Amino acid sequence: MTNGNRYDVTTWPVGDPVEDIGEVINSIIADITSRQVGADDRDGGKPGAVIYVPPGDYRLRTQVVIDISFLRIEGSGHGFTSSSIRFNVPEEEWPDLHELWPGGSRILVDMPLTEGSTEVEGAAFYVERAGSPRISSVEFSNFCIDGLHFRPDGSRKHPENTYVNGKTGIYVASANDSFRINGMGFVYLEHALTVCQADALSIHDNFIAESGSCIELRGWGQASKITDNLIGAGPDGYSIYAENHGGLLVTANNVFPRGASSVHLEGVSRSSVSSNRLHSFYPGMVVLAGDSSENLIGANHLLRDEEPWTPFLGVGNGADDLYGVIRVEGSFNSVIGNHISEVVDTHSIRPAGVTPVMVRLASGSGNYVASNHVVARGVHAASGGSAFEAQVGALLTTASAEALAVTAVVVDSESTGNTVLDTGTDDQITADRNANAIRPAPAPGA
Repeated sequence: MTNGNRYDVTTWPVGDPVEDIGEVINSIIADITSRQVGADDRDGGKPGAVIYVPPGDYRLRTQVVIDISFLRIEGSGHGFTSSSIRFNVPEEEWPDLHELWPGGSRILVDMPLTEGSTEVEGAAFYVERAGSPRISSVEFSNFCIDGLHFRPDGSRKHPENTYVNGKTGIYVASANDSFRINGMGFVYLEHALTVCQADALSIHDNFIAESGSCIELRGWGQASKITDNLIGAGPDGYSIYAENHGGLLVTANNVFPRGASSVHLEGVSRSSVSSNRLHSFYPGMVVLAGDSSENLIGANHLLRDEEPWTPFLGVGNGADDLYGVIRVEGSFNSVIGNHISEVVDTHSIRPAGVTPVMVRLASGSGNYVASNHVVARGVHAASGGSAFEAQVGALLTTASAEALAVTAVVVDSESTGNTVLDTGTDDQITADRNANAIRPAPAPGA
């Protein structure tokens, strides 16, 4: 039935994994708990287990509750494919599509939820354990969690474009140590991954997209990393969000557009956001809020351009072009060596007629902004019905662009004692020269 501490959901005798894999996994966890009872047996006692999910489609009608350490749930393929593209293809074209749904080792979140269901109630995998020590070394690897459908939200959007369904892929509620979420696929979830009170968390090499919010680190945490992921949230959610964290590393992620922000840090200190490729259709791409301090924002490529796909035209995140592509509300942060591209149609700038702001120091003191390269181009934006072709076309169009006037750095009166070096020419910097140290970049021909 089992090979030591390795289980296969398709051979476990309790439940039917195709109809309710949640019941099966909960039964396996109960078996592990009943067998591994000794806390100190020959310098060991509770090694945990592996639960294997072979390639296939498995409905989850019962929430999986994890309350043991050293558990790995693994599959054989993250299975991601764009549900958003499929749902925006006319139904008469569906029979000609090669596939309609995500694949691999795929878990279909199909729990009965009501309008008032909480985020916890909507979680496919819920991790929680009180007491000491903290729950540790729980791993999710190489399978797909699919929320199936979004639902109407009272707006004029197509129901499948709302990013609302009350479903969460993984919710970690209690303090945890050394968790790993690697090689996973998350799609069509209102919240893909939410982790509270994380220590030494690794979120690496996942495909997390077409979800309302993708990665949310809540409560507090330290020494964690978000690396090498492909990420894309909805306009009302976060691609990467962290609050009250120290020592967080956000590196080498490719963040797709449409999330309200690419990286939003709230009360985060002594952390790094470096070497990411960030793409957004709105201002507020990188936000340091809640007195986030002593952070490094360095060597990132930021592109803010126009939404080219017809179903989402006119959708925004609520921020105007004075908000800042990078916005800092905190002290002693470094914004160094970033490439910032602003490629927009002048008619889309809001409020109309303003000069878009690239870096805004809104509050705090002692921030250091240096050697950031701003490229600003005005284009006549085009749109199309094919998400892939429209987006690639927009990314590759540079020849017809013309110069666009922008403000490279704005330092508000609430922010003082900052240093701004070689980021924008003199006329591209708005700051009190008596309250801040400013060295503009030389203008060509000067």
